[in-house]
Amino acid sequence: MAKAEPTTIKKYANRRLYHTGTSTYVTLEDLARMVKDGENFTVTDAKTGEDITRAVLGQIIFEQEHRGQHLLPIEFLRQLIRFYGDQMQMVLPSYLESSLTAFTRNQDQLREQMTRAMKGDALGVLEEQARTNVELFSEAMRMFMPFAAGGMMRAPKNSGGGNAGAGKPEGREEELDGLRRQLAEMQRTLETIAGRK
Repeated sequence: MAKAEPTTIKKYANRRLYHTGTSTYVTLEDLARMVKDGENFTVTDAKTGEDITRAVLGQIIFEQEHRGQHLLPIEFLRQLIRFYGDQMQMVLPSYLESSLTAFTRNQDQLREQMTRAMKGDALGVLEEQARTNVELFSEAMRMFMPFAAGGMMRAPKNSGGGNAGAGKPEGREEELDGLRRQLAEMQRTLETIAGRK
């Protein structure tokens, strides 16, 4: 089944937005609702025909933040600004997109964990979340460092000869343990840096 073409929203010089599907003028709030409902659309400049979807979506986020619905932490925004013009700028969008996709996929699980935490099982939830974080980190590393999957991250495990551990649960567990140690070290470093401020 073919995907439906995205609705075209035209933006005029007077900043009004025109929904070509319903032949009505819409607001940024209407567009935000459309996004939440999963309706795909593109926004074009009515005069030039230029695709300005990214700018309008950014404007929606800005409006939400301005109203006090803070979703983006200040430090995250600062780090994001630092990436503009950096050589990693090309990699970051794909990384953020895959991270958000994974987060969206796991929404139900996260809601269940929050419910359990509020009922007193905070320790179990934290352990579970740490496991999930390590797995997501591992997946992201393999995605952006494909050569690692070919042996760089697994090299220490094969020192016993043959292909012991390759593809086996204990081999995966060793890899996760290594990543847990690295994350713990990173956490300690961050806490040390935060303590100096």
